[in-house]
Amino acid sequence: MNIGIVCPYSWSVPGGVQFHIRDFTEELMARGHSVSVLAPGGDEDEVPSYVVKAGRPVAVPYNGSVARILFGPRAATRVRRWMTDGKFDLVHIHEPETMSLGLLATWLADVPAVGTFHQGSTRSRAMTAAHGILVSALEKLSARIAVSEEARRTVVEHLGGDAVLIPNGLYVDRFQVPPRPEWQGETGTLSFLGRVDEQRKGLPVLLEAWPVIHARMPGVRLLVAGPGEVEEIRRGIPAEHRDAVTFLGAISDDEKAAMLASSDLYIAPHTGGESFGIVLVEAMAAGAPVLASDLVAFRAVLDDGRLGALVPVGDSAALAEEACALLADPERRNRYRQAASVSVRRYDWSELTTEVLAVYEMVLAVGTPASRRFWKPGR
Repeated sequence: MNIGIVCPYSWSVPGGVQFHIRDFTEELMARGHSVSVLAPGGDEDEVPSYVVKAGRPVAVPYNGSVARILFGPRAATRVRRWMTDGKFDLVHIHEPETMSLGLLATWLADVPAVGTFHQGSTRSRAMTAAHGILVSALEKLSARIAVSEEARRTVVEHLGGDAVLIPNGLYVDRFQVPPRPEWQGETGTLSFLGRVDEQRKGLPVLLEAWPVIHARMPGVRLLVAGPGEVEEIRRGIPAEHRDAVTFLGAISDDEKAAMLASSDLYIAPHTGGESFGIVLVEAMAAGAPVLASDLVAFRAVLDDGRLGALVPVGDSAALAEEACALLADPERRNRYRQAASVSVRRYDWSELTTEVLAVYEMVLAVGTPASRRFWKPGR
């Protein structure tokens, strides 16, 4: 099959959508499919051979973060050229509702199109304001996929119709690596991963809890990984607790796996804006018990607390109390670890790619763009 995949965000600034597309593309290619990915990117950006750069993106604040997107007449011309040159059997558009390459590709697609929705939001002003335009454009999609129940609910409430649920994925075996002794504390190691200066990732909540954890559990370490300026953050940690915190900066995939494998507890103190929680799944794959904010998306991944512990969102005192309790209870951590090691296999790309290909096959069986209809789960 010759497949075109559209990424709405800059490939050079890694994020969950880009990682999803990267791993899925590599799995498709390993199965013998031909794949081309279109993504925002400037001449200086280094990208894999399967990525076609559509032009330099623009940074736009969105959902508590910064989205680097590309839109406008010039971008539309490049989308059209990519589709014409690609001669695809099918295009798979990620975030087709986003004012970027996804929406342009949805408008311009002249072959069967599948859309994957990643965002989950109880209220979306942008979607509400552009409801008529979006609904008209998204009618061109032959099938819709949502990566979580939160994302599916957003589609249903804001755009109408339905979507089949196929979650974000990972290669589970790549996270099963040995721990690094230099990253392990005498009485345990906590870890955090996310942009350190992005408030919704919740690092301030964790650092507020940290002095309590460190005072009660001397010898414990905290590893903080992720891009962003750390000097001011470091200075904000009380001096007597500062040396036990290691800021790793941006880390590679191999380093991420090793950090998680070295962790006695992975902390996800996010405050909102999450529709899934792939980092929780990565921690589970590496054997790190998870302690997370009780967000709807995180509760779903952790199966209502069966696969990891949950604390109220933004409650640093509760976070400190639960972290100390878990560090002092290796049997409970091991129960989480064993349950998660089974459940995490659901998210392996070997399973999920087969599910997506089944959607592709259904879409292609419907026929030409003029005759295709929206495919719903169960049909």
